[in-house]
Formats: sequence, structure tokens, C-alpha cells
Amino acid sequence: MAEQRAKYEIIVDWIQDRLEDYRINGNSKIESENELAAIFSVSRQTVRHAIFVLERKGILEKKRGSGTFIKEAAVSEVEQQRTMRIGIITTYVDEYIFPPIIREMEMVLAKAGYSIQIAFTHNSIETERTILTNILKNTEVDGIIAESVKGGLPSPNLHLYERLKEKGMPIIFINSYYETLHVPHVSMNDSLAGKMATEHLIQCGHVKIGGIFKSDDGQGKLRYLGYIEALLEAKMKVRSDQVAWVDTEDMRGNIEDFARVLKRLCNCTACVCYNDEVASKLVAICLAAGIKIPEELSIVGIDNSELARLCEIPFTSIENPIRDLGRNAATGIIELIKGKTLKERLELEPRIVTRDSVKLIKPK
Repeated sequence: MAEQRAKYEIIVDWIQDRLEDYRINGNSKIESENELAAIFSVSRQTVRHAIFVLERKGILEKKRGSGTFIKEAAVSEVEQQRTMRIGIITTYVDEYIFPPIIREMEMVLAKAGYSIQIAFTHNSIETERTILTNILKNTEVDGIIAESVKGGLPSPNLHLYERLKEKGMPIIFINSYYETLHVPHVSMNDSLAGKMATEHLIQCGHVKIGGIFKSDDGQGKLRYLGYIEALLEAKMKVRSDQVAWVDTEDMRGNIEDFARVLKRLCNCTACVCYNDEVASKLVAICLAAGIKIPEELSIVGIDNSELARLCEIPFTSIENPIRDLGRNAATGIIELIKGKTLKERLELEPRIVTRDSVKLIKPK
């Protein structure tokens, strides 16, 4: 579970949500610091921080001896300062599921008059740090759509995102995210995806089901959680010796190095794979080792990418609604720029696409 949002953020959102009400009532003066402190049961210092954030956004202004007011023509002033560019930070750009996601975001943003500025991290903490530092030094975008780097591990870059938030920069995460950052995210329901993949194998009669999951990625842990839930609900044992964990460096390595995962699957009839990239590597390893698919090992991937469809042995995969994801992320960042508040989590429903990589085991 994510931690509770910072109290100053709640105040910021509350004031922004009521901007139109203030104007309609013909009173541009907001509540005093003491009144806001009482409403939210916080210190005046917390209230001052919230007001500071809104001042930086060009929404509020203090008038000595009079109080704090909604800035005249605040919306138009903010729009004049906009660059009409959105920064998109993903782990990769030109491969796997990322091109369709970016195309969808670009179409939505272009209709709203925005261009995009793309940076990719290659899932490198240092590269992410450089990108965020540059944005802090030269604010050339109105909002950021980002994907976390190795989100399953502690990150040394969270303070950079916090500094961007304090400057009033709208941020939304896609795919993976940092749990301790109170920032909206759009993703597939990853735990459900892992559960659906496992349930499909159980329904096909498999009882010895292994798994390969990514250890340095938050998505890997959620998909593993779904895998465990499906096994437990079916009253099947969770065998840690039948689960292999890989990381980013393993994924970049040679196929021969990746072959170690077979040792964990030697007694299994089926395997749930973290994603289609892992599944396609497993297919290649099995073919090289003379292991027949699905006769000797059934395989299910996640994402339903081109890798699943075009693999030498096309495999069953859980479809990631990536186009909906891209559209929702782009729409969300526009709403945040306008000062709207979004739900912290939007998790889209996956669906299964079956192919011939799963053997149906008849009950004895």
C-alpha cells in the first residue's frame, strides 16, 4: 500500500478544486492561514508550504496586510508561461511495447496543442538522475509522463521528483512507479495479469507451474504476487525452488547466460513468464535444449506484444491495454496541468490471448 499523501498536497488540491467557486462567489480571497490550519488540522507551516506551491504555479498571490488572493487572470498567466511541451521519460523508446504507447500519447497531446520531448533511461539510475537534474535546471516542459527506473528497488532519485513536485511540475507515471511517491500512475493491473496467466495454466490441468519474474522491477513483484494468489486459491503449494528471478542485466545478457532458469523449471510442466521478452527467450532456450513446447513445457507470457505473435512458437500471453494506457496518461497530464486532481491509481484490466503454447492435460 502507498503511504498517505503529504498534507500540503491535500491543501493544494483542495484550493485548486475550488478556484471556480471562489470566482463565482466574487471573492478572490482565500481562507486565512489559521482557518486552513484548523480545517485540515495541520500546522501553519504546512499551510504556508501549500500556499508557496500555489504561488509558484501563478495561482495565488499574497497582499501585505490583506491576505492571500487568487491571482487575477491566473489561468491565462499560467498559459502564457507554458512551453506547450510534455516530457516523456521511459526506460526504452523504440522497442517492445513502447512505440504504440508513445504514439497514443503523442496523438492525444497533439490534439491539445502539445509537442513531446522524449528521453529514455535504459533502466539506468544514473541516466534518470541526469534527465531529472536537467529538467530542474532548465524547465522546458509543462508536465512529465515518466516510467520508474528499477522501481522494485530503493531509488536514490526520489528527491529529484519531490523537488519537481515542489516547483509545481505535474507528473504522472506509466507502467511502473515508485510506491513512496504520491504521484498518479496509469498501468495495467499487474497482479491480476500474473494471476490470470497462472489460472489459465491451472484450468488447463497443470499442477507443477514454475515462474520467471523480474526482481528489480515493481511490475515483477506484482505479477509474482498474482501468481502466488492463483496457486493458493487453487490450494496448490508455492514452491520457491520453481521460481527464477532475473534482473535488467540478465535481460541484456547472452541467451546462454539466461539458460540457468531451466534448472528451476526442470520438474515443471508449465511456466508463467514476467513478460513476452522473457517468454521469447525461454522458447529459444527450450528449442536449443530440445525441449518441446507445449508437449514438455507450456509457456504463458505477459503483454501480448509482437514477440508473442511472431515467435517461432507463438505463445499465449496476457494482453496489456497499452493504447488505453497511453491515452489515459496523456489525458491525465493535461488535466493535471489544468490544476485538476486525479486518482492516485488507474489500473487497467488485462485479457488473455490464447495460442498454441499451452498443453491441455486431461484429468486422470
